[in-house]
Amino acid sequence: MTVERTTTHIFQTSFGKVIALKNKGVIRAKSIRYAHSERFQKPVAEQPSPSEIIFPDKTPVCPQAISPLVEKMIGPTHLESFDPDESTQYLSVFRPGSFTEHEKLPVIVWIHGGSHEIGCGDLPTSDPSDWVREQQIIVVTVSYRLGLFGFLGGDERPPNLGLLDIIEALKWIKAYTVEFGGDPENITLLGQSSGGDAIAHLMISEGVEGLFQRVIIQSAPLGLRHKRQKMSAEFLKKTESLKDEADVFKMMDEYRKYVPSVIKYGLKAAMPFGIQYGFPPLCKEEESIEKWKTNAKKYDVLIGLNNDETAFYLKTSDALNKYFGKGLGLKIMDKTVQKTTELIYGTPAKIFAENYAKAGGNVYLFRIHSRSEDNPIWAPHCIDLPLIFGNESAWKSSEMLKNIPWKYIDENGKKLRTLWAEFARNGSISDDSERPEILKIQKLSFK
Repeated sequence: MTVERTTTHIFQTSFGKVIALKNKGVIRAKSIRYAHSERFQKPVAEQPSPSEIIFPDKTPVCPQAISPLVEKMIGPTHLESFDPDESTQYLSVFRPGSFTEHEKLPVIVWIHGGSHEIGCGDLPTSDPSDWVREQQIIVVTVSYRLGLFGFLGGDERPPNLGLLDIIEALKWIKAYTVEFGGDPENITLLGQSSGGDAIAHLMISEGVEGLFQRVIIQSAPLGLRHKRQKMSAEFLKKTESLKDEADVFKMMDEYRKYVPSVIKYGLKAAMPFGIQYGFPPLCKEEESIEKWKTNAKKYDVLIGLNNDETAFYLKTSDALNKYFGKGLGLKIMDKTVQKTTELIYGTPAKIFAENYAKAGGNVYLFRIHSRSEDNPIWAPHCIDLPLIFGNESAWKSSEMLKNIPWKYIDENGKKLRTLWAEFARNGSISDDSERPEILKIQKLSFK
């Protein structure tokens, strides 16, 4: 078998000379800085430079605490591959290696999830190379500030800095994507979990006019967005002592002591970081629904969830499984998964889509199902990631996919990637397009 060697590709752009790598039919220009920032300050756009922009040895990542659950369910974090950086404004461009000059490809912008607290744009489990190769699209992955650095603030410290970072990334993409072969008038935002939450709120943010045309929102916890002001204010006050700490690793160790109590604030305390209404670039919370309705004709929307979202958290808990892992306990567990999935993800997505359709918007609502007897967590949070991104080797240690043949993931994933790319190209999905067996999707319309 012939192994394709990695070669260098150079993009001569007005932003700078970008050194990229070509391998297996995909060109990757990774970790391009689109902005920079000081701690707790708004991002400042990076200016064009005559210097070469070189592929770094390590991936820049916002300082964060390792999640044992993510390590178990998705895969281990190889710390030696990452370089902690408070100013985490980087993006990577993935383009097909085979390309016709003057061709303009649809652009999909990946906004990663992780409860606004963990993750980055460049992880092996969200490497879009398979998708780029199959569908002749461009995918841009975005990293932005998280946690204390990006999603907690108040009157004395700007909130929503992570959201402002993403807006700067979108401005960069709009300005320079054409020089990578992308169509600046055909940009789709794709986000999962808190990335989907961010995208929903970008739709009603100031300063985004003309920066994107479509959105794909997967598993956004929109049920946790309400009445977070008191919780955020308390969390900010308790972590005030950390604001000038020079050691970011100490910050990561310390802030978890002050995470709000779930008992006191309900389910939303399970995601203590988040967008904050009433601060730039967002409106007040009570104005949000009308803002979405007002903007309904601006963006095509594909929104949905996995059928058993909270199984990711509940059915994987050793403590809960001790009492609810079989018999009547398991029936109670399944019912709890169903109810919490609808409360946090399902009902809010349905209401969002119905409001959008009633306001004249073009919107599709989907749900991913699975009932594998070999894998009792079925279709949990994050099951959409291997379907969208493929990359079998990156998922080989995933507990979430245990006993699920990769052939099943791959067959359904290719069909799903085809549908999502179709939506990104033209804002619609044909009735004649082949659906994967795990997907239920409908276009909503109200006459």
